[in-house]
Amino acid sequence: MNGQKPHWGVPLAAAALVLAVWISLRLAGSAPIMEMRAASAELSVSEELPGFRVDAWYLPDDELLGFIEVPEGSFLMGSDPSLDPLAFDIEQWSATSAQGTVELPDYFISRFEVTVAQFRVFAHESGRGIIDSHALGSELDHPVVGVSWTDAVAYAQWLQGALMEWSGTPAALASMFEGDWKIGLPSEAEWEKAARGGDGRIFPWGDAQRPDRANYRARGTTAVGSFECPECPFGLADMSGNVWEMTRSPYQPYPYDSTDDRDDLEAESLWVMRGGSFNEAEQNVRAAIRGGVDPGARRPDIGFRLVISRF
Repeated sequence: MNGQKPHWGVPLAAAALVLAVWISLRLAGSAPIMEMRAASAELSVSEELPGFRVDAWYLPDDELLGFIEVPEGSFLMGSDPSLDPLAFDIEQWSATSAQGTVELPDYFISRFEVTVAQFRVFAHESGRGIIDSHALGSELDHPVVGVSWTDAVAYAQWLQGALMEWSGTPAALASMFEGDWKIGLPSEAEWEKAARGGDGRIFPWGDAQRPDRANYRARGTTAVGSFECPECPFGLADMSGNVWEMTRSPYQPYPYDSTDDRDDLEAESLWVMRGGSFNEAEQNVRAAIRGGVDPGARRPDIGFRLVISRF
């Protein structure tokens, strides 16, 4: 974005669509078209990576393999421009209310963005046909980029299958998969609650910009978890900056409706992405910022993280 708000005279729905398309086109023009290649045996990974388990597809080395519980409850979604002067019009809940209260059941979200190492193992073991050559060439502990929305969904489905078959899967996760829990992309409501908690803060760490808390206004990605953020809810890393994160929510005006995330997802043309990236200013790394991405786009500043939830 260029730091200017969209024109306020157009209706809210039109403004949302215009900005979604504009962000998508802006991102599409931010980098040259990248060469594609098929996954091959060269994509396998076997080296040690501190903090991650080689025997568990490079998932984080902790009790739930990097998944963090977000308890059930409500949170404030959207932006109040009287409190956040950087807010865009498309973050307003409705014509009569700046923010809305959303109730969510409990879910688990990954502490880190999906890494190059994790995605390389997926590309190797699944034999997924078309992978952007730049997606797998970065440092192993950096967030994977150059992947499409459909690539991200495929990774989530593959990972759940792998965990369901693996004898080493933590018992808590295994019991979820026996029920109706699934691994996937977060909804934008799940993403926003995880980013800002229940108090409506502007950034994951509070209401003031903090360049020591996230990777933004920078030249490239950093290793996931490089920025400490003790104030951030739930102990999550990189909810602001580093890479835009794709969600499973179709891009449309507020108010948010969770049923929209389950209606004929294959027919949607734009998906919500959240959090901003390394090359954005502070306005675009706020917890409520919304962008739109085409499901086939592969960009150098878009990645994703996962949730385990009932959907």
